[in-house]
Amino acid sequence: MVGTGVSRRGATWATALIAAVAVTAGGCARTDGGADAGPDGGVVHVVCGATEDWCAATTKKFTESTGVKADFVRLSSGEALARIKAGKGSTEFDVWYGGPADGYAAAGDEGLLEPYVSPNAGVIPAEYKDPAGYWTGVYVGALGFCSNTKVLAEKGVDVPDSWADLLDPKLSKDIGIAHPSTSGTAYTALWTQVTLAGGDQARALDYMRKLHPNVLQYTKSGSAPGQMTARGEVAVGLIFSHDCVATIEAGFPDLKVSFPVEGTGYETGGIALVKNAKNATSARKFIDWALTTEAQEIGPSVKAYQFPTNPKAAVSDKVVKLADLKLVKYDAVAAGRAKLALNKRFDAEVAQAPKS
Repeated sequence: MVGTGVSRRGATWATALIAAVAVTAGGCARTDGGADAGPDGGVVHVVCGATEDWCAATTKKFTESTGVKADFVRLSSGEALARIKAGKGSTEFDVWYGGPADGYAAAGDEGLLEPYVSPNAGVIPAEYKDPAGYWTGVYVGALGFCSNTKVLAEKGVDVPDSWADLLDPKLSKDIGIAHPSTSGTAYTALWTQVTLAGGDQARALDYMRKLHPNVLQYTKSGSAPGQMTARGEVAVGLIFSHDCVATIEAGFPDLKVSFPVEGTGYETGGIALVKNAKNATSARKFIDWALTTEAQEIGPSVKAYQFPTNPKAAVSDKVVKLADLKLVKYDAVAAGRAKLALNKRFDAEVAQAPKS
């Protein structure tokens, strides 16, 4: 179904193994703008990793601003990567929008993305874009703890402010986190542990094994643990902090955001041109527009409080100040390179382990 801001949930779902290897620095990126080059049907099909509301508002505003029709399918990062790979021979999407950049890095090296340097990418800081043009950042979000203070009080546990706090036996089966194979949020958490361990994956997985008895279940969606925490199903959800803020605003005042003192990871939400896109001209127009202040100021209107990558975009006072946090040095390329093998190890060594 084609339309303005329409979710194409009726589309056939394909399955595929998630491939993850790094994007290389090679490849020729378009630098001429190129929005009038290539095939096009006057519509852009977007696979969107942001919230459903944000995806809808963004595609709707794009159509209003440019006159080009847009529709979307909302998928978690791992699902989006698998779906794009499954459609490699005849892609159903033109643009991938939203979700952590390590997934884009993996997709670029797999030959699933077309390098494109938008003429609007010049204002985006270098740390938020791929030098080869495989992806450009549109927002940044910090990983945090979303706690139900009422549930924690009943357990006699303080709001956590360290990774070590999550290992408290009093939190047995009381932590919510997604599975890193399907969720970019959860993979960000896993790669954060690798980074904190100085690159030692064995040490990172050891931490996740210690956390495992406290995990109620591994969800498919990275934002789902926030809803679980709001309902009191778990005491703490490990999610991006902006998702917790949005849940608080939805009417759950008992929730509180906190961050680990050891350091936390973050996502650079990307946008990229899918290789062999059937609507390449419209796709490039969408990418160009997504880097503007108009596009990057949409988030707060739908309770999406990520930090915009365009320095000229207005920043809501509900957006966490990144400068106030201790952030790890998150290498999206290295994370993408390790993604497939590390997720397999997580599944075999952590997720399938019995809980005492």
